Amino acid sequence: MTSAAQMTPRGFKKQASAALEDVSLQRALGNVRDGFIAKRSKAVAKLPEFDDLRDQAREIKDHVIENLDVYLERFEQNVVMQGGTVHWAADTKAAQEAVLTICRLVGARTVTKGKSMIGEEIHVNPFLEENGIEPVETDLGEYIIQLREEPPSHIIAPAIHVNKEQVADAFLEHHTDLPRDRNLTDNAALLAEARAKLRDRFLEADVGITGANFLIAETGSTVIVTNEGNGDLTQTLPRIHIVLASIEKVVPTLEDASTLFRVLARSATGQEMSVYTTVSTGPRRPGDLDGPEQFHVVLVDNGRSKLIGSDWQDILRCIRCGACLNHCPVYSAVGGHAYGSTYPGPMGKVLTPVIMGIKEAGQLPNASSFCGRCEEVCPMHIPLPKMMRHWREEEFNRGLSPRLGRWALGFWSRAAGMPWLYRLGARMSIAWMSRKARKLGRPFGAGQLPLAGGWTGHRDFPAPQGITFQSAWRKAKREPSRRPLGPGR
Repeated sequence: MTSAAQMTPRGFKKQASAALEDVSLQRALGNVRDGFIAKRSKAVAKLPEFDDLRDQAREIKDHVIENLDVYLERFEQNVVMQGGTVHWAADTKAAQEAVLTICRLVGARTVTKGKSMIGEEIHVNPFLEENGIEPVETDLGEYIIQLREEPPSHIIAPAIHVNKEQVADAFLEHHTDLPRDRNLTDNAALLAEARAKLRDRFLEADVGITGANFLIAETGSTVIVTNEGNGDLTQTLPRIHIVLASIEKVVPTLEDASTLFRVLARSATGQEMSVYTTVSTGPRRPGDLDGPEQFHVVLVDNGRSKLIGSDWQDILRCIRCGACLNHCPVYSAVGGHAYGSTYPGPMGKVLTPVIMGIKEAGQLPNASSFCGRCEEVCPMHIPLPKMMRHWREEEFNRGLSPRLGRWALGFWSRAAGMPWLYRLGARMSIAWMSRKARKLGRPFGAGQLPLAGGWTGHRDFPAPQGITFQSAWRKAKREPSRRPLGPGR
């Protein structure tokens, strides 16, 4: 069986099928369906101006994207003015090397990490391990999956696929001094055990790495939001603080960030505000009681700058709230690991082809019912279904989609351009499927159909009822009195 760490976007179909059969995973995914969705709905209902805030948030991010170079340069200037350093990384390799170089400045052997999706994107943990540096995750969810040697399955709840009993098993396996009879059956006991183990790691670390929810151009500050406070310890106790962030995280002012905060927590976890909102501006100053000696920001591009002016530019508005994952019927059925990428769910179906290429990630944009729930709940009004369609078009135009599918679309296009052939095909199809439904004794289902096993292998194809639309239209034209009235008539 393929482990989560070995899954790739190319294997999505096989991985999704396995996820559907995983009883433990399906039980864990109930937390997504029953938790996040209901909490978001209640939080939004309590804020009458929520939709107005969404509009404001979209305008802020659109303005930044249109002037991204200006705000990034302003951010760098202010970081330097505050005593920090900015490192520009065009791709994963450059970002990894920047982090390693900084760690070697102090001969780091241990690095603590706050939650960072960019860290996952550039695979910073295995890279540091290869170079003799031990990374220690301090977010509880990330710590759990680090022990289990798995990647995150959700962008805000990385261990959402793990049940409580599995967490206890991981602790018993890796915490060698833990008594075998220790009671780990409740959440409080699990939290206490993790806290006890991580406390010393915070104190031992030479370097702390965090992500960033926002970068403030006017002050050169970075901002993270957490519910555990681990981010504060990660960036204040070690000698060096490294911030990993993608270039689109920059916003003009703290006031702009506060607008985004109001839609972020409500969309992510159903909270009015996350428990901790931490603003970091440069290294420790004379007279400060704590803080790092050095402050570094690694800005990662990884293909994002190429999106500006493209059909996928709107994904740069994403604030990583996870609402699109929580409301996606595909994600809620198969979880995050099936996607085989850092970013699962609808936003991942758009962003992963940017990072890995459509040849590698082509199955992901196709794994959508296009129900539109992701766009409906997105706090940034990102048109995710439209961008998935653009990726499908890109895949088709480059000849990367399955040959049978391209052939079928070509045949359909030709038939649709020949009215007589289209009418003949429609009549023959209706007659054949109706006859098949009657033979099966299913008045409303035609059973399995040729070349459509992926759909009809698990559900009946609805048998057509009555006459074709074209026939009904011609009949209506012959009998004007029976024609339905249009709007305003």
